[in-house]
Amino acid sequence: MASITIRRLDDAVKAKLRLRAASHGRSMEEEAREILRAGLRSESLPRLNLAQSIRRHIEPLGGVELTLPPREAIRRPPKLGK
Repeated sequence: MASITIRRLDDAVKAKLRLRAASHGRSMEEEAREILRAGLRSESLPRLNLAQSIRRHIEPLGGVELTLPPREAIRRPPKLGK
């Protein structure tokens, strides 16, 4: 098995790793391995824009059809002043 060394790790990150490892009953080293495994296991999906993200959640429910009201003529701006 290979080994790696992580240099210049922020103290706050190390403290969070220590707390997370303790909460899972693992060593910091094992917790770091698990975080790396989990991060590399999942395929990164392409980033969706907001509309695509909403559509992905709504489509399985049957989608939503919206009726759009007809457009009206543009109103004249109010006259301000004398």
